[in-house]
Order: sequence, then C-alpha cells, then structure tokens
Amino acid sequence: MKNFYVNDHAQNSGEHEVHQDGCTHLPKLENRTYLGLYPDCDEALKEARNIYPHVDGCYYCCNACHNG
Repeated sequence: MKNFYVNDHAQNSGEHEVHQDGCTHLPKLENRTYLGLYPDCDEALKEARNIYPHVDGCYYCCNACHNG
C-alpha cells in the first residue's frame, strides 16, 4: 500500500496528475490533496475522479496509469 495524492493544479491539458509518496514531481503540500492508501495507481485514480473529472497518472511514479 502506498500513499497517493492528486495535484490541485491542472496541467495544460486540463488533467490533474496523481502521484505517490517519494515522487520527484510530487507537488508542494499546499498544491495537492491526499487521496489515501491504495495498492496501485488504478485505485488512486478512481478516488481522484471523485474530486476532479479529468485525471492522469504521473509519468514518473504512476506510469502504469499514465495516458499521456
């Protein structure tokens, strides 16, 4: 299980990126929302969609969920 967060600032594409603890691209504390503990990025993205309709996994820490 890992801690996941969603960036509160959308990318230029309009998507909010989901990150996990330890990511080198994890947003500052004031720019992210804690999603919770999840076994994988798929579950974290499901939770993030309850906050933001358009989400994507971070290329660096959630590559399996990154759509580009």
